[in-house]
Amino acid sequence: MRNRPQGITTRHLPRRIAHMAIRSYQLTLSGLIGRQCRHLPSCSEYTDEAIQKHGFWAGGWMGAARICRCGPFGTSGLDLVSETLPDGSAWYKPWAYGRWRSVNAPAITCEAVEPDGG
Repeated sequence: MRNRPQGITTRHLPRRIAHMAIRSYQLTLSGLIGRQCRHLPSCSEYTDEAIQKHGFWAGGWMGAARICRCGPFGTSGLDLVSETLPDGSAWYKPWAYGRWRSVNAPAITCEAVEPDGG
């Protein structure tokens, strides 16, 4: 059995390669094209975070769905990577990983303001 250096596994290799590719895009093409994403965080940041949280397969599909929504007739605004995978998602149904129509934003709550009695 071969000893591997601690911390290096082939299981996380696709995540690392995807992270390097996304980071390369952010430092080169994104700077030339300009920031035009309709969401916060940007599509590349979202995809990178989704891959780091949920793995290359699920996170990649989540990122692909997000990129498809980032157009003139798509969604916009705050859209966070979900903490858990969607219900009904499985490796053989990759389209189920993505959010294709809405955003994952925290609920907006308004606190009641008491009138000042003074």
